[in-house]
Amino acid sequence: MSEPALPADLSEVLAHLAAAYPNEGCGVILREPSGNFTVRPLQNAYDRYRAADPEHFPRTSRTAYFFDPKEWLRVSKDADARGATVCSVFHSHCDVGAYFSAEDRAMAAPDDQPLMPGISYLVVAINHGIPSDAKVFWWRDGDFRVRGVPVPL
Repeated sequence: MSEPALPADLSEVLAHLAAAYPNEGCGVILREPSGNFTVRPLQNAYDRYRAADPEHFPRTSRTAYFFDPKEWLRVSKDADARGATVCSVFHSHCDVGAYFSAEDRAMAAPDDQPLMPGISYLVVAINHGIPSDAKVFWWRDGDFRVRGVPVPL
């Protein structure tokens, strides 16, 4: 994958992630057949799954995210029907910085192979409820690359 494409205006992403604070927010960015982008905020269902299965969900939504599978299926079907594709998965890190954690990497590339080739991962730092930094990560030549993404103040 070459440099990932993201919308020039990330205000919808940033607003969703700030509103989720103090928990991680999450969602996807779709690329429409026209070339335009659509932001699809998703519910962070991590705590709900943790309540049912704490062994497999040992963290909390403060430090982890998990797409609600039914919501993810609806978004995927809707995108497919329109010919749109997921181009980026986004989530926030609360009060710890915009970095690709070991957990992020393990989920995106289990066994060092990308789970969703061609998808980038946008991580936004939310500090005390305010977006402060962002980085996008993408798989190329056997590893993740990174570049900063401007966050308007």
